[in-house]
Amino acid sequence: MTEFDAAEPTDREPHSDAGRSAHASRRTFMRKVFFASGATAVVTMGGAGAWAAMADDTTGTADASATPVPSGAPSGGPGGGAGGPGNQSITEEFFGLTTDGKRIDDLFTIHSTKVDTAPVLSAAKAFLAGLSDSQRSSTQFTVHSTEWRLWSNVDSYERQGVSLADLSDDQKALGTTLLKAALSADGLQTTEKIRRINQAAGEAIGNTDSFNEDAYYWTVMGTPSDSEPWGFQFDGHHLVLNYFVLGDQVVMSPCFWGSEPTSMKIDGETVTVCHEEVLASLAFINSLTEAQQKVAIASSTKSNESMKAGAFADNAVQAYEGIRGSALTGAQKAKLLGIVEAFVGRARADAAQVRLAEVRKHLDDTFATWSGGTADDAAFYVRVHSPVVWVEVDCQAPGPLAGAYGATQGSGPTQMHVHSVIRTPNGNDYGKELLRQHYLTSPHHR
Repeated sequence: MTEFDAAEPTDREPHSDAGRSAHASRRTFMRKVFFASGATAVVTMGGAGAWAAMADDTTGTADASATPVPSGAPSGGPGGGAGGPGNQSITEEFFGLTTDGKRIDDLFTIHSTKVDTAPVLSAAKAFLAGLSDSQRSSTQFTVHSTEWRLWSNVDSYERQGVSLADLSDDQKALGTTLLKAALSADGLQTTEKIRRINQAAGEAIGNTDSFNEDAYYWTVMGTPSDSEPWGFQFDGHHLVLNYFVLGDQVVMSPCFWGSEPTSMKIDGETVTVCHEEVLASLAFINSLTEAQQKVAIASSTKSNESMKAGAFADNAVQAYEGIRGSALTGAQKAKLLGIVEAFVGRARADAAQVRLAEVRKHLDDTFATWSGGTADDAAFYVRVHSPVVWVEVDCQAPGPLAGAYGATQGSGPTQMHVHSVIRTPNGNDYGKELLRQHYLTSPHHR
Protein backbone atom coordinates (compact mmCIF):
# COMPACT_ATOMS: atom_id res chain seq x y z
CA MET A 1 0.00 0.00 0.00
CA THR A 2 1.34 3.36 -1.00
CA GLU A 3 1.18 6.10 1.60
CA PHE A 4 0.21 9.71 1.18
CA ASP A 5 0.53 12.70 3.45
CA ALA A 6 0.72 16.41 2.93
CA ALA A 7 3.62 18.77 3.06
CA GLU A 8 4.19 19.83 6.61
CA PRO A 9 2.30 23.02 7.60
CA THR A 10 4.16 25.80 9.34
CA ASP A 11 1.75 25.92 12.28
CA ARG A 12 3.08 22.57 13.50
CA GLU A 13 6.02 24.27 15.17
CA PRO A 14 5.85 24.14 18.99
CA HIS A 15 5.01 27.24 20.96
CA SER A 16 6.49 26.12 24.28
CA ASP A 17 9.87 27.46 25.40
CA ALA A 18 10.16 24.39 27.62
CA GLY A 19 9.65 22.14 24.65
CA ARG A 20 12.33 23.94 22.65
CA SER A 21 14.83 23.77 25.51
CA ALA A 22 14.11 20.10 26.18
CA HIS A 23 14.83 19.04 22.63
CA ALA A 24 15.82 20.32 19.20
CA SER A 25 13.22 22.06 17.05
CA ARG A 26 10.74 19.76 15.33
CA ARG A 27 12.16 18.28 12.19
CA THR A 28 11.30 19.38 8.73
CA PHE A 29 12.19 15.86 7.80
CA MET A 30 8.89 15.29 6.03
CA ARG A 31 10.17 17.42 3.18
CA LYS A 32 12.88 14.80 2.56
CA VAL A 33 10.38 12.02 2.11
CA PHE A 34 9.55 10.92 -1.41
CA PHE A 35 5.90 9.99 -1.68
CA ALA A 36 4.94 7.08 -3.88
CA SER A 37 2.01 7.63 -6.24
CA GLY A 38 0.55 6.32 -9.48
CA ALA A 39 -2.12 4.01 -10.78
CA THR A 40 -0.68 0.96 -9.02
CA ALA A 41 -1.36 2.55 -5.64
CA VAL A 42 -4.98 3.24 -6.53
CA VAL A 43 -5.54 -0.34 -7.59
CA THR A 44 -3.94 -1.58 -4.38
CA MET A 45 -6.21 0.62 -2.28
CA GLY A 46 -9.34 -0.40 -4.12
CA GLY A 47 -10.11 2.00 -6.97
CA ALA A 48 -10.73 5.68 -7.43
CA GLY A 49 -12.51 5.99 -4.10
CA ALA A 50 -9.21 5.28 -2.45
CA TRP A 51 -7.85 8.65 -3.52
CA ALA A 52 -10.36 10.42 -1.31
CA ALA A 53 -9.80 7.94 1.51
CA MET A 54 -6.07 8.52 1.37
CA ALA A 55 -6.28 12.32 1.25
CA ASP A 56 -5.10 14.16 4.33
CA ASP A 57 -8.13 16.21 5.33
CA THR A 58 -6.28 18.01 8.12
CA THR A 59 -2.97 18.86 6.50
CA GLY A 60 -3.62 19.32 2.80
CA THR A 61 -3.26 17.01 -0.17
CA ALA A 62 -0.82 14.40 -1.35
CA ASP A 63 2.13 15.25 -3.54
CA ALA A 64 1.00 13.59 -6.76
CA SER A 65 4.01 14.90 -8.65
CA ALA A 66 6.55 12.87 -6.69
CA THR A 67 8.52 10.20 -8.48
CA PRO A 68 6.49 6.98 -8.37
CA VAL A 69 7.93 3.91 -6.68
CA PRO A 70 6.85 0.56 -8.09
CA SER A 71 4.65 -1.58 -5.92
CA GLY A 72 5.90 -5.00 -4.92
CA ALA A 73 9.11 -6.08 -3.28
CA PRO A 74 11.24 -3.36 -1.72
CA SER A 75 14.62 -2.53 -3.11
CA GLY A 76 17.81 -2.96 -1.14
CA GLY A 77 18.95 -5.43 1.47
CA PRO A 78 18.42 -5.67 5.22
CA GLY A 79 18.02 -2.39 7.03
CA GLY A 80 20.27 -1.32 9.84
CA GLY A 81 19.25 -0.78 13.41
CA ALA A 82 20.88 2.49 14.35
CA GLY A 83 18.25 4.89 13.13
CA GLY A 84 20.91 7.55 13.45
CA PRO A 85 21.32 10.83 11.62
CA GLY A 86 22.96 9.10 8.64
CA ASN A 87 20.05 6.70 8.25
CA GLN A 88 17.03 9.00 8.41
CA SER A 89 15.27 8.59 5.12
CA ILE A 90 12.29 6.84 3.62
CA THR A 91 12.53 6.59 -0.13
CA GLU A 92 10.23 3.63 -0.71
CA GLU A 93 6.64 2.78 0.03
CA PHE A 94 5.94 0.56 3.01
CA PHE A 95 6.19 -3.16 2.31
CA GLY A 96 7.10 -4.77 5.62
CA LEU A 97 9.70 -7.26 6.79
CA THR A 98 10.07 -10.35 4.62
CA THR A 99 12.44 -13.27 4.21
CA ASP A 100 12.82 -12.88 0.43
CA GLY A 101 11.09 -9.69 -0.69
CA LYS A 102 7.72 -11.45 -1.02
CA ARG A 103 4.94 -11.18 1.54
CA ILE A 104 3.00 -14.19 2.78
CA ASP A 105 -0.70 -13.55 2.18
CA ASP A 106 -3.67 -14.33 4.44
CA LEU A 107 -1.77 -14.11 7.73
CA PHE A 108 -3.80 -11.18 9.06
CA THR A 109 -7.54 -10.70 8.72
CA ILE A 110 -10.16 -8.33 10.05
CA HIS A 111 -12.07 -10.26 12.69
CA SER A 112 -13.35 -9.92 16.23
CA THR A 113 -10.74 -10.46 18.93
CA LYS A 114 -12.87 -9.53 21.96
CA VAL A 115 -10.19 -7.06 23.07
CA ASP A 116 -11.74 -4.20 25.02
CA THR A 117 -10.45 -1.10 23.23
CA ALA A 118 -12.99 1.24 24.85
CA PRO A 119 -10.58 2.41 27.59
CA VAL A 120 -7.83 3.36 25.14
CA LEU A 121 -10.39 5.06 22.88
CA SER A 122 -11.76 7.10 25.77
CA ALA A 123 -8.28 8.00 27.01
CA ALA A 124 -7.16 9.10 23.53
CA LYS A 125 -10.20 11.34 23.10
CA ALA A 126 -9.59 12.89 26.50
CA PHE A 127 -5.91 13.44 25.73
CA LEU A 128 -6.67 15.22 22.46
CA ALA A 129 -9.44 17.27 24.08
CA GLY A 130 -6.97 18.40 26.75
CA LEU A 131 -4.55 19.88 24.22
CA SER A 132 -4.63 23.45 23.01
CA ASP A 133 -5.55 24.06 19.37
CA SER A 134 -1.92 24.58 18.36
CA GLN A 135 -0.77 21.51 20.28
CA ARG A 136 -3.49 19.40 18.65
CA SER A 137 -2.51 20.71 15.22
CA SER A 138 1.08 19.65 15.88
CA THR A 139 0.05 16.26 17.21
CA GLN A 140 -2.70 14.83 15.02
CA PHE A 141 -2.05 13.27 11.61
CA THR A 142 -4.15 11.13 9.32
CA VAL A 143 -4.13 7.38 9.86
CA HIS A 144 -2.28 7.00 6.53
CA SER A 145 0.43 9.46 7.48
CA THR A 146 4.06 8.66 6.81
CA GLU A 147 4.61 9.96 10.34
CA TRP A 148 4.00 6.39 11.53
CA ARG A 149 7.35 5.43 10.03
CA LEU A 150 9.37 8.47 11.12
CA TRP A 151 10.38 7.21 14.54
CA SER A 152 13.85 6.77 15.94
CA ASN A 153 15.45 5.58 19.16
CA VAL A 154 18.26 8.15 18.90
CA ASP A 155 18.41 11.02 21.38
CA SER A 156 19.36 13.73 18.84
CA TYR A 157 16.53 12.96 16.42
CA GLU A 158 14.09 15.83 15.81
CA ARG A 159 10.54 14.58 16.27
CA GLN A 160 7.01 15.55 15.37
CA GLY A 161 4.13 15.97 17.78
CA VAL A 162 3.97 17.44 21.24
CA SER A 163 6.67 16.63 23.80
CA LEU A 164 6.09 15.97 27.47
CA ALA A 165 8.01 19.20 28.07
CA ASP A 166 5.30 21.04 26.12
CA LEU A 167 2.55 19.74 28.40
CA SER A 168 1.13 20.95 31.67
CA ASP A 169 0.88 18.54 34.59
CA ASP A 170 -2.79 17.96 33.80
CA GLN A 171 -2.02 17.25 30.16
CA LYS A 172 0.80 14.89 31.13
CA ALA A 173 -1.65 13.04 33.38
CA LEU A 174 -4.00 12.57 30.41
CA GLY A 175 -1.12 11.09 28.43
CA THR A 176 -0.27 8.76 31.28
CA THR A 177 -3.89 7.63 31.37
CA LEU A 178 -3.63 6.77 27.67
CA LEU A 179 -0.52 4.68 28.31
CA LYS A 180 -2.25 2.96 31.24
CA ALA A 181 -5.18 2.08 28.99
CA ALA A 182 -2.91 0.60 26.30
CA LEU A 183 -0.23 -1.09 28.38
CA SER A 184 0.01 -3.63 31.16
CA ALA A 185 1.38 -2.60 34.55
CA ASP A 186 4.75 -4.00 33.46
CA GLY A 187 4.59 -2.10 30.18
CA LEU A 188 3.79 1.18 31.91
CA GLN A 189 6.51 0.62 34.48
CA THR A 190 9.03 -0.13 31.73
CA THR A 191 8.25 3.15 29.94
CA GLU A 192 8.59 5.07 33.20
CA LYS A 193 11.89 3.40 34.10
CA ILE A 194 13.40 4.07 30.68
CA ARG A 195 12.53 7.76 30.97
CA ARG A 196 13.70 7.91 34.59
CA ILE A 197 17.10 6.37 33.76
CA ASN A 198 17.43 8.68 30.76
CA GLN A 199 17.05 11.66 33.09
CA ALA A 200 19.41 10.34 35.76
CA ALA A 201 22.05 9.34 33.22
CA GLY A 202 21.80 12.79 31.63
CA GLU A 203 22.37 14.36 35.01
CA ALA A 204 25.33 12.05 35.66
CA ILE A 205 27.13 13.22 32.50
CA GLY A 206 25.94 16.83 32.76
CA ASN A 207 23.81 16.80 29.62
CA THR A 208 20.12 16.99 30.43
CA ASP A 209 19.47 19.04 27.30
CA SER A 210 19.80 15.82 25.30
CA PHE A 211 18.99 13.21 27.94
CA ASN A 212 15.98 13.82 30.13
CA GLU A 213 12.59 12.37 30.99
CA ASP A 214 10.53 14.89 29.01
CA ALA A 215 12.01 14.60 25.49
CA TYR A 216 9.32 12.09 24.50
CA TYR A 217 6.70 12.98 21.93
CA TRP A 218 3.06 12.14 21.30
CA THR A 219 1.47 11.85 17.89
CA VAL A 220 -2.04 10.59 17.16
CA MET A 221 -2.88 9.09 13.78
CA GLY A 222 -6.46 9.44 12.62
CA THR A 223 -9.45 10.25 14.80
CA PRO A 224 -10.04 7.92 17.76
CA SER A 225 -13.07 5.81 16.81
CA ASP A 226 -14.77 2.56 17.75
CA SER A 227 -15.13 1.53 14.11
CA GLU A 228 -12.60 3.44 11.98
CA PRO A 229 -8.82 2.84 12.10
CA TRP A 230 -6.65 5.09 14.25
CA GLY A 231 -3.65 4.89 16.54
CA PHE A 232 -0.93 6.71 18.40
CA GLN A 233 2.84 6.87 18.70
CA PHE A 234 4.95 7.68 21.75
CA ASP A 235 8.51 8.35 20.61
CA GLY A 236 11.80 9.23 22.26
CA HIS A 237 15.28 8.05 23.22
CA HIS A 238 15.29 4.29 23.78
CA LEU A 239 11.48 4.17 23.79
CA VAL A 240 9.08 3.97 20.85
CA LEU A 241 5.49 2.71 20.97
CA ASN A 242 3.31 2.33 17.89
CA TYR A 243 -0.28 1.40 18.73
CA PHE A 244 -2.87 0.79 15.98
CA VAL A 245 -6.58 0.20 16.67
CA LEU A 246 -9.35 -1.04 14.38
CA GLY A 247 -12.50 -1.89 16.28
CA ASP A 248 -11.43 -4.53 18.80
CA GLN A 249 -8.20 -5.35 16.99
CA VAL A 250 -4.87 -3.98 18.22
CA VAL A 251 -1.45 -4.04 16.57
CA MET A 252 1.29 -2.88 18.90
CA SER A 253 4.35 -2.80 16.68
CA PRO A 254 6.97 -1.70 15.94
CA CYS A 255 7.94 -1.11 19.55
CA PHE A 256 11.47 -0.27 20.62
CA TRP A 257 12.62 -0.74 24.20
CA GLY A 258 16.13 0.05 25.38
CA SER A 259 18.26 1.74 27.99
CA GLU A 260 21.78 2.89 28.80
CA PRO A 261 22.51 1.95 31.47
CA THR A 262 20.00 -0.83 32.13
CA SER A 263 20.54 -0.55 35.88
CA MET A 264 21.28 2.57 37.88
CA LYS A 265 20.95 3.80 41.44
CA ILE A 266 18.55 6.74 41.52
CA ASP A 267 17.71 8.53 44.78
CA GLY A 268 18.96 5.56 46.74
CA GLU A 269 16.93 3.02 44.70
CA THR A 270 18.36 0.63 42.13
CA VAL A 271 16.28 1.01 38.98
CA THR A 272 16.59 -1.85 36.48
CA VAL A 273 14.92 -2.06 33.09
CA CYS A 274 14.99 -4.32 29.98
CA HIS A 275 16.03 -7.20 32.23
CA GLU A 276 13.09 -9.48 31.37
CA GLU A 277 14.11 -9.93 27.74
CA VAL A 278 17.75 -10.56 28.72
CA LEU A 279 16.80 -13.23 31.25
CA ALA A 280 14.30 -14.87 28.89
CA SER A 281 16.87 -14.97 26.08
CA LEU A 282 19.57 -16.55 28.23
CA ALA A 283 17.08 -19.06 29.64
CA PHE A 284 16.23 -20.15 26.11
CA ILE A 285 19.77 -20.53 24.75
CA ASN A 286 20.91 -22.42 27.84
CA SER A 287 17.97 -24.83 27.55
CA LEU A 288 19.38 -26.13 24.26
CA THR A 289 21.60 -29.16 23.98
CA GLU A 290 25.15 -28.78 22.72
CA ALA A 291 24.06 -30.05 19.31
CA GLN A 292 21.13 -27.62 19.18
CA GLN A 293 23.35 -24.70 20.18
CA LYS A 294 25.62 -25.46 17.24
CA VAL A 295 22.61 -24.85 15.00
CA ALA A 296 21.32 -21.80 16.88
CA ILE A 297 24.57 -19.95 17.57
CA ALA A 298 25.89 -18.23 14.47
CA SER A 299 28.90 -16.77 16.26
CA SER A 300 30.43 -16.95 19.72
CA THR A 301 31.47 -13.30 19.38
CA LYS A 302 29.23 -10.27 19.41
CA SER A 303 29.68 -7.09 17.36
CA ASN A 304 29.00 -3.69 18.89
CA GLU A 305 25.66 -3.48 17.09
CA SER A 306 23.78 -6.35 15.46
CA MET A 307 20.18 -5.13 15.11
CA LYS A 308 18.70 -5.65 11.63
CA ALA A 309 15.26 -4.02 11.88
CA GLY A 310 15.49 -0.96 14.05
CA ALA A 311 14.40 2.51 12.99
CA PHE A 312 14.04 3.13 9.23
CA ALA A 313 14.21 -0.58 8.42
CA ASP A 314 10.52 -1.26 7.83
CA ASN A 315 11.28 -3.16 4.63
CA ALA A 316 14.23 -5.25 5.79
CA VAL A 317 14.75 -8.52 3.93
CA GLN A 318 16.18 -11.21 6.19
CA ALA A 319 16.16 -14.96 5.62
CA TYR A 320 15.34 -17.27 8.50
CA GLU A 321 18.44 -18.27 10.45
CA GLY A 322 19.27 -20.52 13.35
CA ILE A 323 17.25 -23.26 14.95
CA ARG A 324 13.68 -23.95 13.99
CA GLY A 325 10.88 -24.32 16.50
CA SER A 326 9.97 -27.75 15.17
CA ALA A 327 13.40 -28.99 16.34
CA LEU A 328 12.69 -28.03 19.96
CA THR A 329 11.12 -29.93 22.83
CA GLY A 330 7.92 -28.64 24.40
CA ALA A 331 9.88 -27.09 27.30
CA GLN A 332 12.30 -25.42 24.89
CA LYS A 333 9.43 -24.04 22.81
CA ALA A 334 7.98 -22.53 25.98
CA LYS A 335 11.29 -20.77 26.65
CA LEU A 336 11.45 -19.53 23.06
CA LEU A 337 7.94 -18.17 23.46
CA GLY A 338 9.10 -16.59 26.71
CA ILE A 339 11.36 -14.21 24.77
CA VAL A 340 8.39 -13.00 22.76
CA GLU A 341 6.22 -12.87 25.86
CA ALA A 342 8.64 -10.43 27.52
CA PHE A 343 7.62 -7.93 24.82
CA VAL A 344 4.01 -8.89 24.16
CA GLY A 345 3.31 -8.83 27.90
CA ARG A 346 3.83 -5.08 27.90
CA ALA A 347 0.45 -4.65 26.21
CA ARG A 348 -2.74 -4.87 28.25
CA ALA A 349 -3.64 -8.45 29.09
CA ASP A 350 -6.41 -9.13 26.57
CA ALA A 351 -4.42 -7.73 23.63
CA ALA A 352 -1.34 -9.66 24.78
CA GLN A 353 -3.29 -12.93 24.88
CA VAL A 354 -4.49 -12.45 21.31
CA ARG A 355 -0.96 -11.68 20.13
CA LEU A 356 0.56 -14.68 21.89
CA ALA A 357 -2.07 -16.98 20.41
CA GLU A 358 -1.12 -15.66 16.97
CA VAL A 359 2.56 -16.36 17.67
CA ARG A 360 1.87 -19.87 19.01
CA LYS A 361 0.16 -20.88 15.75
CA HIS A 362 3.49 -20.44 14.00
CA LEU A 363 5.81 -21.72 16.73
CA ASP A 364 7.06 -24.68 14.68
CA ASP A 365 8.00 -22.22 11.93
CA THR A 366 9.73 -19.82 14.31
CA PHE A 367 13.52 -19.50 14.09
CA ALA A 368 16.00 -18.28 16.68
CA THR A 369 19.57 -17.21 15.93
CA TRP A 370 22.20 -16.16 18.46
CA SER A 371 25.55 -14.37 18.55
CA GLY A 372 27.76 -13.87 21.59
CA GLY A 373 28.19 -15.60 24.89
CA THR A 374 25.72 -17.60 26.95
CA ALA A 375 26.90 -16.82 30.50
CA ASP A 376 24.63 -14.88 32.82
CA ASP A 377 26.57 -11.65 32.27
CA ALA A 378 27.47 -12.21 28.60
CA ALA A 379 26.76 -9.72 25.86
CA PHE A 380 24.68 -11.32 23.11
CA TYR A 381 22.30 -10.81 20.23
CA VAL A 382 19.20 -12.93 19.62
CA ARG A 383 16.61 -12.75 16.87
CA VAL A 384 13.29 -14.60 17.02
CA HIS A 385 11.66 -14.65 13.59
CA SER A 386 8.44 -16.19 12.31
CA PRO A 387 5.80 -15.26 9.73
CA VAL A 388 4.00 -13.14 12.33
CA VAL A 389 6.59 -11.90 14.80
CA TRP A 390 10.11 -10.50 14.80
CA VAL A 391 12.00 -9.85 18.03
CA GLU A 392 15.58 -8.67 18.46
CA VAL A 393 17.51 -8.25 21.71
CA ASP A 394 20.87 -6.60 21.16
CA CYS A 395 23.49 -5.92 23.84
CA GLN A 396 25.39 -2.94 22.47
CA ALA A 397 28.67 -1.18 23.11
CA PRO A 398 28.65 1.74 25.57
CA GLY A 399 27.30 4.83 23.87
CA PRO A 400 26.94 8.50 24.77
CA LEU A 401 25.80 7.69 28.31
CA ALA A 402 28.81 5.46 29.06
CA GLY A 403 30.10 7.91 31.65
CA ALA A 404 26.96 7.42 33.74
CA TYR A 405 28.09 3.90 34.65
CA GLY A 406 31.87 4.16 34.44
CA ALA A 407 32.21 2.65 30.97
CA THR A 408 34.22 3.84 27.99
CA GLN A 409 32.29 4.74 24.85
CA GLY A 410 32.98 2.33 22.01
CA SER A 411 34.34 -0.50 24.16
CA GLY A 412 32.88 -4.00 23.88
CA PRO A 413 29.14 -4.73 24.02
CA THR A 414 27.53 -5.06 27.42
CA GLN A 415 24.23 -5.91 29.07
CA MET A 416 24.32 -2.38 30.48
CA HIS A 417 23.30 -1.03 27.06
CA VAL A 418 20.41 -2.93 25.50
CA HIS A 419 18.36 -2.23 22.37
CA SER A 420 15.37 -4.41 21.58
CA VAL A 421 12.51 -4.31 19.10
CA ILE A 422 9.34 -6.22 18.30
CA ARG A 423 7.75 -6.11 14.85
CA THR A 424 5.04 -7.78 12.80
CA PRO A 425 6.48 -9.13 9.51
CA ASN A 426 4.67 -9.58 6.21
CA GLY A 427 3.12 -6.14 6.10
CA ASN A 428 1.27 -5.67 9.39
CA ASP A 429 3.59 -3.32 11.26
CA TYR A 430 1.57 -0.21 12.16
CA GLY A 431 -1.53 -2.33 11.40
CA LYS A 432 -1.02 -1.57 7.72
CA GLU A 433 -2.37 -4.86 6.39
CA LEU A 434 -5.54 -4.46 8.46
CA LEU A 435 -5.78 -0.87 7.26
CA ARG A 436 -5.49 -2.01 3.64
CA GLN A 437 -8.19 -4.64 4.11
CA HIS A 438 -10.46 -2.15 5.86
CA TYR A 439 -10.39 0.23 2.90
CA LEU A 440 -10.89 -2.60 0.45
CA THR A 441 -13.85 -4.18 2.23
CA SER A 442 -15.74 -1.42 4.07
CA PRO A 443 -18.79 -0.39 1.96
CA HIS A 444 -18.44 3.28 2.90
CA HIS A 445 -14.88 3.36 1.54
CA ARG A 446 -15.64 1.70 -1.80
